[in-house]
Formats: sequence, structure tokens, C-alpha cells
Amino acid sequence: MSTTHDTAASAAPNSSAPAKVGLVSLGCPKALVDSERIITKLRSEGYQLSPDYDGADVVIVNTCGFLDSAKAESLEAIGEAMDENGRVIVTGCMGVDEDLIRSQFPNVLAVTGPQQYEQVVGAVHDAVPPAHNPFADLVPPEGLRLTPRHYAYLKISEGCNNSCSFCIIPSMRGKLASRPAAKVLYEAERLVKAGVKELLVISQDTSAYGVDVKYEASNWNGRPVKAKFYDLADALGDLGVWVRMHYVYPYPHVDQVIPLMAEGKILPYLDIPYQHASPKVLKRMRRPGNVERTLDNIHAWRRDCPDLVLRSTFITGFPGETEEDFQYLLDWMTEAQLDRVGCFKYEDVAGATSNELDGHVPDEVKQERWDRFMAHQQAISEKRLAARVGQTLDVLIDSVDGEGAVGRSYADAPEIDGNVFIDEPGAIKPGDMVKVEIDEASDYDLWGQIKT
Repeated sequence: MSTTHDTAASAAPNSSAPAKVGLVSLGCPKALVDSERIITKLRSEGYQLSPDYDGADVVIVNTCGFLDSAKAESLEAIGEAMDENGRVIVTGCMGVDEDLIRSQFPNVLAVTGPQQYEQVVGAVHDAVPPAHNPFADLVPPEGLRLTPRHYAYLKISEGCNNSCSFCIIPSMRGKLASRPAAKVLYEAERLVKAGVKELLVISQDTSAYGVDVKYEASNWNGRPVKAKFYDLADALGDLGVWVRMHYVYPYPHVDQVIPLMAEGKILPYLDIPYQHASPKVLKRMRRPGNVERTLDNIHAWRRDCPDLVLRSTFITGFPGETEEDFQYLLDWMTEAQLDRVGCFKYEDVAGATSNELDGHVPDEVKQERWDRFMAHQQAISEKRLAARVGQTLDVLIDSVDGEGAVGRSYADAPEIDGNVFIDEPGAIKPGDMVKVEIDEASDYDLWGQIKT
């Protein structure tokens, strides 16, 4: 899982000098969306956002608690906020361990868990009551966001029904709770009207969307849309922007969205957290273990949608993983030919059942296997990207400076995948969609020239 550390930008002051709130947001895109909801609510009540600790009347730290390393980063962020400001509200995944937080920082103002937006806002009210200025305290209809203007994360559900042995997300965020399809789609519409060119669909288990509500339909622009993976993807594809699917478990019904990708309705990109390939390791992880079917799915998807890009994450050194298991994984990677891959070295997480498994792998073996895994995948990635040379790709521009422009093709999610570099960008600007002819490739990135 990736971590981000974002500080909200400041808003323009108004005549009533409202209270100012600082925000530190850690963790995954799902936590980032939580932060956006919090600041949208606070801004609608007249609060301003402070870019630094000194100017803030109170600081919110949205924590991550997925791994011990993430917990350490969260505690460090809380400590920094306490040292620099002293008036701190803690929320997010690590908020479920209030005793630990208060044992180190007894003077924090409040501690809340993930998704507890009302409690966070209430804690801000207690610390610094909102100023009443209904004419000046306006929020754009799409809400406030911590991402660039041209892309946005679209969260479709909270929680998870899976019981992976290495994960404590369900205990922190609860069981699956899907949003009505109409609410998701109206939010997506507002984002597109505000200039968003790419919607990144996220949840803990995107394929399971709607299972908890029995795929109940809701009314969007006069048409009923089921809270179902395919139906939502199909409707989002009508908005005329890039739609990228993240955290998709390879359930059988995922096959149904491949035609949408083939016809260009949504991006031919799937982020599927396979985690391993050895059936024995997958069983200990409590993950689906039909490896032959998984490979058959990948081959069928690519047959029906040749442009499909597959991203995944894996864990090396899981308890009980043998050299034979690891070699099985490398052989599977050779067969699967995934485009984008991330890898983590296993580490115990407080509360995870995997901690109690036998056969824990020594740290030096985890590192050695991680190194071999990354070198193996690097060669695959290099070969697949080399095939892009000579192609012309649509590229969404993320940044432009004196040295050139940086953008992404449909194969690249922001911050986790590669980039497309353009040496002579001309007059293009962030958020532009341009055609780029690829003339060079490396292990993970591409270079090219704007095609006029």
C-alpha cells in the first residue's frame, strides 16, 4: 500500500476572520477522500484552511494504521503537530487504537476512528467554534479536494467483507458499506463539471460493490442504476472522461467489464491485488487460490481487450513461504506478464492473525526475495514498455516546468505507476490531454514528442 503526506492549501480570508484548521493527511487514496470530506464540511461552515502549523487554530491529523511502519509515521506526524501547534485532533485508521495514541500524546484534543466525519467536525467545533458568515463561506459544489484539478478519487464504498490473514482493515473500517449508485454518479458529474478529466474509482474491494445492499438500484438522471460493479462502470463511462478501476478482486463478474474497456468506455486498466501465486501461501493468506483460473482469466481478458494493462501488488516473505513457493511466484509472473507491479516485504501488523502463523521468514531472506522479485518484474516491465516505442498515446498532463512536461497514459495511475516525459511541451498546461508519439522507453517510464 502507498502512503501520502498532504497539507491542505490555504483559502482566502474573509472579513469575519474565521478560525483556521490545519490538516495532515496520511495513507492511501481512501483516506485522502476522507480528508476531502472533512475539509469540505468545515469549509462550508466558514472555516479557513491553514497551510502551516503556526497559522492554525487546530490541526487534524488523519492517520494510517495498516502496517507498523505506517503507524510509526502516523505517531511521528502527531508528535510533530503537537510540538509545532499543540492543539491536535487525531482521526483515521489508527484512531481505533486510542489508548496507544493517548499513552504517547495525552493532550490531544480528540481521537476518532476512520469515516467518523461528524465526530471530527464536532471536535473542531469544540476546539474552535465556527464563525457565522453564510454569505462569504462558500464551497464549490464538487467539494474541496487534495488532488490536482484534473483528476479525483471517487470512493464507492467503505469497509470490506474479506478476512485476509495479514490485514486488519475490516476491524478498523468495518464491513462493506456501499454508497447508492446515484450518489456516486452525481458526485462524479459534479467533479467532471468542475474540470476533472480522470476519475479513479476506489474502495477496499471494488468488485464487491453493492453486495451488501443486494445491488439495489437508485435513480440517476431519470434512469435506474444498480449498485453493481458493471452497472456503475457502464454509467461512469457515459461521462466522457477517463475512468480507472482500482482494487478489483478477480471475481467472475469482472469479465463483464472487459468489453467496456475494449470499446473505450472506461480505461483498459485493472488494479488487482493478487498478493501471491503459490496456492499454499494464498491459503495461509486466506486469499483465492485457483492460480490456473487466474492465468486463464488474464489470457482471456487480453484476448478480448489487447490494450489491457494489469497492475498488482504482492507480498514476499509471508510466514511459511518456502523457496519453492517463491520460485512458483516468479514463474507465475513470467506467465502472467503483468504491466505494473508493487511488492511489499511481509511485516506483522498488530491484530492480524498472520502474526500467529508458524514459519516466519528471516528479514534477510525477505529482503533477498524482494530484490529478486523486483529484478524479475523489472525485466518484464522493460520489455512491455519497449513495445510502446513508435506508438501514439493520449497523455494527460500532470505538470509543466522549464525542463518539460510530465504526464500519464491510460496505463499509468497517478503516484504509483510510471510517467510519460515530454522535452518540448510548447504551450500545454496541467490538465491538458495531448497525443504523444513515444520514442524512448526505460524500465518504468516513457519519453516522447507531442504529435501535432
